[in-house]
Amino acid sequence: MDKWFHSQSRLIQVILLLIPFINWIVELLVRWSAVLKKGGIVRVVIAIIVTFGGLIIGWLDAIWTLLFNKLILE
Repeated sequence: MDKWFHSQSRLIQVILLLIPFINWIVELLVRWSAVLKKGGIVRVVIAIIVTFGGLIIGWLDAIWTLLFNKLILE
């Protein structure tokens, strides 16, 4: 899922991260997919935070993606 998300245009990424509930689902899929592929304690902690507070993190990620073309702490 993380490869699919990063292959989308920046506009599509930002739109997916701005829509409530959709951004939470996208965050969950992208973050946990990255944990399963790459591992790492930071990725696990961020994935757990996104699981329980994904709506706010999703909006911050939308801004971060718009500015830097990647998710926060990715």
